[in-house]
Amino acid sequence: MHADHLYQLARRDLLHNCGLGLGGIALGTLMERDGLLAAPVNPLAPKPPHFKPKAKSVIQLFMAGGPSQLELFDYKPKLKELSGQPIPQSYLEGKRFAFLKKNPKCLGTVRKFKRYGESGAEISELLPHLGTVADDIAIVRTMKTDVFNHGPAKLLTQTGSPRFGRPTIGSWVTYGLGSECEDLPGFVVLQSGPRGPRGGAYLWSNGFLSSVYQGVPLRSQGDPILNLNSPPGIGRERQHRAIDAVVKLNRERLAVTGDPEINTRIASYEMAERMQTSAPELIDLTGESAATLKAYGAKPGGSSFANNCLLARRLVERGTRFVTLFHTEWDHHGGGENLEKALDKTCAQIDQPCAALLNDLKQRGLLDETLVVWGGEFGRTPMGEVRSTIGRDHHIETYAVWLAGGGIKAGQTIGETDELGFYPTEQADRIHVHDLQATVLHLLGLDHLKLTHRFQGRDFRLTDVGGNIVKRLLA
Repeated sequence: MHADHLYQLARRDLLHNCGLGLGGIALGTLMERDGLLAAPVNPLAPKPPHFKPKAKSVIQLFMAGGPSQLELFDYKPKLKELSGQPIPQSYLEGKRFAFLKKNPKCLGTVRKFKRYGESGAEISELLPHLGTVADDIAIVRTMKTDVFNHGPAKLLTQTGSPRFGRPTIGSWVTYGLGSECEDLPGFVVLQSGPRGPRGGAYLWSNGFLSSVYQGVPLRSQGDPILNLNSPPGIGRERQHRAIDAVVKLNRERLAVTGDPEINTRIASYEMAERMQTSAPELIDLTGESAATLKAYGAKPGGSSFANNCLLARRLVERGTRFVTLFHTEWDHHGGGENLEKALDKTCAQIDQPCAALLNDLKQRGLLDETLVVWGGEFGRTPMGEVRSTIGRDHHIETYAVWLAGGGIKAGQTIGETDELGFYPTEQADRIHVHDLQATVLHLLGLDHLKLTHRFQGRDFRLTDVGGNIVKRLLA
C-alpha cells in the first residue's frame, strides 16, 4: 500500500487491512484468551465415506510407457501365425497411431505363455513370480483409453482428463477420505527406473483442490524428502519454537480471513516437523527380516522398484491412504527400447516385487483392506514398428491391467480380444479408464458421482462425465 494512502484510511479500515498487524494480533490474543479462537481443522483428518468401504487404502503400481499386453497377458496364436503379413485394412480405417507408417505388418510374440493356479490365468514366461499369485489377482484384458500420446494418456489415467490442471486420483481420495496417518502424508509418490514418467509432477498434482492433497514424492535413499531436515545449527527446541510461533500467527490470520489455504499451511508445518522423525524411520529397511528383504529383492539403502514395493507396504501399514509407484521404462517401440532384452530387463525388475507385495500384504492381514492396481497408460499394437529392433506402437483400443485385494473378486480374467488382439470381441467387455476410476472409488466407499468440487462455476469430479462401476470386478 502506498504511504500517501494511509492518511485517507479510517481506523477500522486500517485494522481490517492489516490483519497481521497490531490490531489483528491483539484481536487473536483476546479471542484465544476467551476461548473463541477455535483450533483449525486438520484437512487430512479421517472423513467418513459415502458408504461402507471394502478397501481402506490403495497401492497403484503405474508402469509408465505402456506395457505390451500381447507379450504379457493376451496370447494370440493367430497373430503369431500371420506375423510378417499386412494387417487387414479394415482394422486401420479411421485410426490414428503415434508412429506407425502405412501398411503395417502383424507381429506375433515369441514369448511362451502358461496357465497358472486354479483360475487358469494365462500369463507370460516373463512374469513367473506373478503366476504364483494368479489366484489372488483379477486380470482385465479389454481396457480402453482415448489418447495415444504418453503425457495426455497418463494424465487421463491419473486425473480423468488429458489436460493439465485437474486433481489426480490420489488427491481426490485424500480429499474424500483424509488419512489415518498423522506422521506421514496421506498421498505418497515413489519413483524407480531410468527416468521419471512423462508428465512429471502433474501426475500427482492436487489441481484445484487444496495443496494439502498433493502427492508427496518420497525418495528411498538419502533424505526421504528434500529440504526436510533443519539447517545446521538449528536444534529441535529452537525449531519447535519457531514453528509454534508461525502456527500461532497463521491461526490468527485464519480467524480474520477464513482462508482454508491457511489450514493447509498450518497442517504442512506441523506435518513436516513430525516427518523429521517418521520419514527416516520409514525408509530404514534394516528392521525388516532377511526373509522379507529376500522375497522382495530389496536392499536397505538402495533405490529400486523392489525397495519401493516394500516401502508401499510400510506406508499403508502406517495408515497412508494412497501410494503411487511409477516405474519406467515400458515404451518398447524398437531401437534401444525393444521387446527383446529391454522388455526382459523391465519385467525382471517388477515381477518378483509385485508377487512379494501381494504375499506380504496377505500374510499381514492387509490385503483385504488394501487395493492394489497394476497397469500403464495404454497398451501396444498388434502390428510391429519398422525399427532396428522389434517393437510395437501405442495402442488405445485394448490393453491389460490387473487388480488385487480390497474387495476385488480374484482368480478371474475379464474380457476377450479378437484373434489379432486389436479390439474386444464384445463391446460389453470394454472397460474405459473412467470405469476403472469409478470402481476404485467405489471400493473405498466413495460414490464417484458425489465426490465433487466446485471450481470456476462447475462441479468437477474424477470421472468427468463418464464412469460406470465394473461390477464383475467386485467380490
